[in-house]
Amino acid sequence: MAKPDNRADNVEHLQQSIQNTEENLNEAEGYLNEFSSEISREEINQIEEKNERRRASISGFREEVKDEAEHSGE
Repeated sequence: MAKPDNRADNVEHLQQSIQNTEENLNEAEGYLNEFSSEISREEINQIEEKNERRRASISGFREEVKDEAEHSGE
């Protein structure tokens, strides 16, 4: 039997995901700032592309938080 959908802690989980993703983004940017002259252009591009995906994820998480907040009163 399937568990009922418990959305009570969705916002908390989303906020934790935002925080984790922001930390990863900041670490990657710090790495690039410190070591960009020592790594290949390909690796730099990969990190930059991953950071763009991280930014998109953060934006999506924030939209989900807003959606959850709007629907929590139902």
